[in-house]
Amino acid sequence: MPVSPNITGLIRDWEAGRPDALNRLVEAAYPELHRIARRYCNGDRRAPTLQCTAVVHEAYLRLVESHQQTWKDRTHFFAFAAHVMRGILVDYARARFTAKRGGGMPVLTLAEADGSQPTPDVDILDLNNALEELEKIDPLQSRIVELRYFTGFSIPETAEVTGVSESTVKREWIIAKTWIRRRLLEGSRGR
Repeated sequence: MPVSPNITGLIRDWEAGRPDALNRLVEAAYPELHRIARRYCNGDRRAPTLQCTAVVHEAYLRLVESHQQTWKDRTHFFAFAAHVMRGILVDYARARFTAKRGGGMPVLTLAEADGSQPTPDVDILDLNNALEELEKIDPLQSRIVELRYFTGFSIPETAEVTGVSESTVKREWIIAKTWIRRRLLEGSRGR
């Protein structure tokens, strides 16, 4: 992630109640928020009306509404924003599914965060269901997937947010990716 030394300071300004701090925070963070949104929208081939910029703007509105939320630093802020964006896309997919009874649902490309191995396109609702199921089994693994895959955090950044060692993140990341792939393959065979 590009270094943005002023993000943490802007977070502190917002927490202190400075009126324009959130607008300045989002302006400074916008390029990174847009990059995170692109990761989510990457494989969305069947829903051209949902654009990355719209996801960022909706996330901004939800960030404004979450004024009780406190972030430790820029890493936690971006992790929270990525979680918000995931929720936006899941809500959108559910609405499209309801409206069209399954037609035109967004599809994501489940690619490795390190880009080493292509994987098949997956439906965002299937991926979300798999992550929710994994969260019940192992909340840490689910969080690591969200941070590494969707937010694009490095191993050290993920370790910082989760409060575990880098070696634990590496091990849990490998296990979680394998579990999710298996779960998604099982789900696609059942159709």
